Amino acid sequence: MTGRNDAAGRSDAAGEVTGRADVAVEVTGLGVTLGGARILSGVDVSVATGEWVTVIGPNGAGKSTLLRAVGGLLPAGTGAISLFGTPINRLRRRDRARIVATVAQSPVVPAGMAVLDYVLLGRTPYIPALGRESAADLAVAYDVLDRLDLTGFAARALSTLSGGERQRVFLARALAQGASLLLLDEPTSALDIGHQQEVLELVDQLRADHGLTVLATMHDLSVAGEYADRMVLMAAGEVVADGPPRAVLTDELLAVHYRARVRVIDGEHGPLVVPVRARRSGQR
Repeated sequence: MTGRNDAAGRSDAAGEVTGRADVAVEVTGLGVTLGGARILSGVDVSVATGEWVTVIGPNGAGKSTLLRAVGGLLPAGTGAISLFGTPINRLRRRDRARIVATVAQSPVVPAGMAVLDYVLLGRTPYIPALGRESAADLAVAYDVLDRLDLTGFAARALSTLSGGERQRVFLARALAQGASLLLLDEPTSALDIGHQQEVLELVDQLRADHGLTVLATMHDLSVAGEYADRMVLMAAGEVVADGPPRAVLTDELLAVHYRARVRVIDGEHGPLVVPVRARRSGQR
């Protein structure tokens, strides 16, 4: 994919943001309060450059809030966040957009906007003030549309697409941004199993080809375990487990924090989580 920001953590902010090449995200003692409610408390998360870390946990655990804070969309009440060695509060918005791209669960879409125009929004950090997208920007957008099987939708209004198609367009915009860090908040929630695999395989291929770093949240634990290098389990706004998928996806941890009956079995690429129904009285 062309048009990518090649130097992880480097920006044009008067040459002052050079960052570290080995750590993409460093979250230390993060606390976030929203509407008077404590959402995150003392969260520590580190993501190495080129690593794929997936955050899991039950509803209300604080997963999306963590990603929004890392993406600069929420202020940190306490603690610190650094991107490639630079404190996030030292990054100007435009410079941050060249470093980190976010796919939110429900992005705000301008009314009547066509797919191509929406994907081109990802090129905004590279377009001069009062300027227009270049031929190179268009090439990046069309390349991403092709990779996500969306070329035929380029002229369609986003409002006419299915939920799964829109989800792929949201990812296309983020990939067109050419950032070094990709934040994915439930990226496959609206996709059928075939497109789930296509999207995640594409992200993993880009990671291998370009050193892309991925921090994601996912509800599908089996899929999460197949793609993540490391998993972070959150509950009630805190990190309760952190390690490789086989260390985090265990019967015991999932029973305690999800209150679920499951059986974890070993798969080819990672642990697979199978729900198990409770036995009712009278059943054999």
